[in-house]
Amino acid sequence: MSNWEKNVRKVVPYVPGEQPHEADMIKLNTNENPYPPSPKAAEAIRRVAEEDTLRLYPDPTAAELVQAIADVYHVSTKQVFVGVGSDDVLAMAFMTYFNSDKPILFPDITYSFYDVWAEEFRIPYEQIPLDENFCIVPEQYFAENHPNGGIVFPNPNAPTGVELSLSAIESILQNNPDVVVIVDEAYVDFGAATAQPLLEKYENLLVVQTTSKSRSLAGMRIGYAIGNEKMISYLNDVKYSFNSYTMNQTTIAAGAAAIRDVEYFRKTVKKVIETREWSKEELKKLGFSFEDSKSNFIFATHKSVPAGKIFQALRERHIYVRYFEKPRIDNYLRITIGTREEMQTLFDFLKDYLKEG
Repeated sequence: MSNWEKNVRKVVPYVPGEQPHEADMIKLNTNENPYPPSPKAAEAIRRVAEEDTLRLYPDPTAAELVQAIADVYHVSTKQVFVGVGSDDVLAMAFMTYFNSDKPILFPDITYSFYDVWAEEFRIPYEQIPLDENFCIVPEQYFAENHPNGGIVFPNPNAPTGVELSLSAIESILQNNPDVVVIVDEAYVDFGAATAQPLLEKYENLLVVQTTSKSRSLAGMRIGYAIGNEKMISYLNDVKYSFNSYTMNQTTIAAGAAAIRDVEYFRKTVKKVIETREWSKEELKKLGFSFEDSKSNFIFATHKSVPAGKIFQALRERHIYVRYFEKPRIDNYLRITIGTREEMQTLFDFLKDYLKEG
């Protein structure tokens, strides 16, 4: 009997949020934007579809998209890297920068793909506990306190939604000059401060963002990173060693159009933020507590009813939120901010359900 499995790389995969397909559902479990993408993105997709170009390979450099990002963020095109969603960008960054025999550092409660990549790429890692308020403690990431081979964390953090201040991020950079520090800003546009102003001072900083959340393009899979030219060149070397054509023509065109439509982007983000702040007040009235979220979701726990029980009750009514059966957070629900109407439906159900309970 053959023993080929001894040479198989075995990993425990990341488990994404449930993707139900029900006509009457309210989907608040995967942090998607409840509003459509920029009309200009839709126009760009139609334009590409109508042109006789889909029989040709796409531009491997995704120059149109890279130029749009560079223009909007006022950086050089040589400082921009693009990939198939920020997951692709982050995975490439792990492979590129985290090759020390020392462990990389990230929070114990954070984006649950980090430990999956570390395991898959055989990168040693250490998870640093958040404090009792779900905050990152910067000193725990200083090289003198925790010798490391690199650092990665989201800001705002996920699934907690808590923001780390720019001064705290800078203190981490100042105390780790010899390793790469990645700030994963998937949710930064919903009220947090970006670390991009620090790029001029710290050549070991990489800022990663996505069009999936604030620009409503989760279905197109567009992520990007901004860093110094040398860091980006190393990233591209790794990317092109895997696949020269990672982004298709419609994705490149739609992404460039969405990035450039700053007015629509700001209008949509403003609506999500306004609904989030209103939702915080409604949740408080219902007996929920949570840390202040600067993302497009709220990470909440109820004063008397277990999160798992609420999760199941909502699911039976085709209202989907995210529940994590993990230490420290197994009594919390992550609730994506939907439209005002969707959130009202959620609160109406919770009001009746909690009253009965």
